[in-house]
Amino acid sequence: MNDLSWSDFEKIDMRVGTILEATKFPEARNAAYKLKIDFGEEIGVKKSSAQITTLYSSEDIIGKQVVAVINFPKKQIGPLMSECLVLGAVNGKEVTLLEPNLNVPNGLRIS
Repeated sequence: MNDLSWSDFEKIDMRVGTILEATKFPEARNAAYKLKIDFGEEIGVKKSSAQITTLYSSEDIIGKQVVAVINFPKKQIGPLMSECLVLGAVNGKEVTLLEPNLNVPNGLRIS
């Protein structure tokens, strides 16, 4: 892997958001949910797709805070235009969401 410079890292905008909606995404190649995530008043609600169905039910993640990169270009995933990348630790098909261990304001920047 190539090393990043500090200025490269500073370009990545990671924020905390709360999952408002999680619905099955049957059009995705791999089992996934369509998510709507609230990143607070300044950023608003963004859509994403997440392959987290192995460890999480859609009901269990509503209201959960997650960490996401919000400044990647939008990406078309089937009929969904993904607006952010939800972060997780990947072990094969098991993805464990990265989340703060205490509730924090939506939109709080990760640094």
